[in-house]
Amino acid sequence: MPEEQVGLVIKFFAKPSVAAVEVTSGSIKKGDILKYKGHTTDFTEEVLSMEIDNNPVEEAKVGDLVGIKVKERVRENDKVYKVVE
Repeated sequence: MPEEQVGLVIKFFAKPSVAAVEVTSGSIKKGDILKYKGHTTDFTEEVLSMEIDNNPVEEAKVGDLVGIKVKERVRENDKVYKVVE
């Protein structure tokens, strides 16, 4: 499946298991399938929950810093790709 890079992990919060992702191109919507890829990171997951400034949102656009709940650990500078069907 083709992928397009949509963001970059800025920070990871271990307790709530949330990745802070800066959207660098396109947009991220709830329900999108995202792939997290980095030096030791490589997994794919559907976006079930995301927030901007602690407020739930349906979509994040370029320039937004969005918190996305993830099932595995991600690291700073991991790339975030949207899986396009």
